[in-house]
Amino acid sequence: MEDIAYIKTPLGVAKIVGDAEGVSAITVLNSDEPLTDVIPESLEDAVYQLNEYFEGARTEFNLTLNPVGTEFQKKVWVELQNIPYGKSKSYLELAKALGDPNSTRAAASANARNPLWIVVPCHRVIGTDGSLTGYAGGLHRKQWLLNHESPAKQQSLF
Repeated sequence: MEDIAYIKTPLGVAKIVGDAEGVSAITVLNSDEPLTDVIPESLEDAVYQLNEYFEGARTEFNLTLNPVGTEFQKKVWVELQNIPYGKSKSYLELAKALGDPNSTRAAASANARNPLWIVVPCHRVIGTDGSLTGYAGGLHRKQWLLNHESPAKQQSLF
């Protein structure tokens, strides 16, 4: 049986699912769930690293991942992890990195089915023209994440 934890993030409540084999899903919810008081041991690292990410103290994740998907989807999700923090890649560039520039739509579809929010950074994939395009968590969240990772963050004067 998989463990589940609900944690608060700046973008809403995140649901983290996993077990001793690794983290299988991280999703942001559009509803408020009761937060988890005691984080299951199998999810402690994920919670800790996500909190560090939101605090601006982490740019890479070091977690055992165990997502459910097709071989092609898993290949896309691995490639997404090669997009550095603070950088973005177009869907076409993603398809080329996978070795098939004609697989743009299939890569975009796999990107949209990414079950590991933030840790597998599907938010770093944008349209060829620089547009945000679709994002399962909502474009406002995608924009927030890209701004959060931007090396040229706007500094407040106050």
